Amino acid sequence: MTAGPQLVCVSHSPLILHRARAPIEEPALLADYSRCVAAIEAMRPDRVVIFATDHFAGFPYSNMPAFCIGLAGHAIGDIGGFDGKLDVPREEALGLIRDLRATGFDPSWSQEMRVDHAFSQPLHRLLGGVGAYPVIPIFLGSLVPPHLPYRRTRDFGTAVGKALARLDGRTLYIGSGGLSHHPDRYFPLLGHATPDVYAYQLDGSAGGSFTDEQWLTRLHDMHVEGAEMLVDGRRTAKDIHLNPDFDRQFLAVIEDGNLSAFDSRTPEEVMDVAGFGALELHAWLAAAAAYDAAGGGVRPHSIYAPALEYGLGYGMADTFETGMA
Repeated sequence: MTAGPQLVCVSHSPLILHRARAPIEEPALLADYSRCVAAIEAMRPDRVVIFATDHFAGFPYSNMPAFCIGLAGHAIGDIGGFDGKLDVPREEALGLIRDLRATGFDPSWSQEMRVDHAFSQPLHRLLGGVGAYPVIPIFLGSLVPPHLPYRRTRDFGTAVGKALARLDGRTLYIGSGGLSHHPDRYFPLLGHATPDVYAYQLDGSAGGSFTDEQWLTRLHDMHVEGAEMLVDGRRTAKDIHLNPDFDRQFLAVIEDGNLSAFDSRTPEEVMDVAGFGALELHAWLAAAAAYDAAGGGVRPHSIYAPALEYGLGYGMADTFETGMA
């Protein structure tokens, strides 16, 4: 049994599960995943706190908080994701909101948070299911302007960790997203979408352009086509802003624990060099800051692959012992 808090930060992508060709590094990546799965089974966390973004499944432009904590939730079955009800410890989530408000943060809350693959992919693949363990889902509105400053996200994560450190039991912190990628083909940036896509991004099915089923079918078909484009040359590393140098520099920040080193980076600068998908790394910073504030003493180690076939720079950083797989 593993005592104390633990941390796992990991990339997510629909194409990890729907790639047209396996990246050469895939056996090593899967072995690392298996090692983490075994370690989590041995840890048997009393709660899992996951920080992640959203791709207009639960948070459209008409409702885009900076931070939101789910008091209950369910995952939709989008491509790369897994449907199911989250087992949210409601009283712990409410207590977290109260503690955060007492320390200067005012997160939104959701009585029924709807999440997509950003949450469900790591929950299912690492834990065995979206409802396998008690989980507190924390949404970060980091992908759309006005963008969150990295320092604010880091401070938020620190406040979360300090609050949850007062609870008994073992806590696993998960940060989901990144590294470098630019999924504008599927989720156009604000001001760049066609009117029908913007209508859904603004207000979901209430926008009148797509039903939820039509939107999810669109995303499925586009991702299947996109996977083929990445292996036949129609979509390149440059197109997706794949940037191994940026990715490795960020992983070094996570590993050495000097999270404030990223405070000076602006979201706009990061988007320029590593795509807007790299803004999901707010989740890594929040999770790592929470882990540190909760008393985590082991520095994470990481694995990395510039996985064009996955559509991103793939990374995983965790604090479990190596050599378990």
